Amino acid sequence: MNFEEFSARDARLIMLKGLAREVDGALNETLLTALLRTFGHNRSRDYVRTQIRKLEELGAVTVTEAGSVLIASITRAGVDHVERRSVIEGVDRPSPGA
Repeated sequence: MNFEEFSARDARLIMLKGLAREVDGALNETLLTALLRTFGHNRSRDYVRTQIRKLEELGAVTVTEAGSVLIASITRAGVDHVERRSVIEGVDRPSPGA
């Protein structure tokens, strides 16, 4: 695995964990971009949109569009991954107890 893939897998986990903490399980791309920045992923809006779509492809989130903004909502599969009950390939595994 190259560094870009390693970084993307980490970013996807951070996004899922952020979504899992929300009462409604949803965040828009702007808030996900800010969340990633707090964990050292200083990436463009296009990068974040690509990762949201990848998580959708993996079944970890559903995506709705509000105008030009993407809103990601975590799915049961995404929650199960964050809570270590299952594994979604392409997303880093959370640490035990994290």
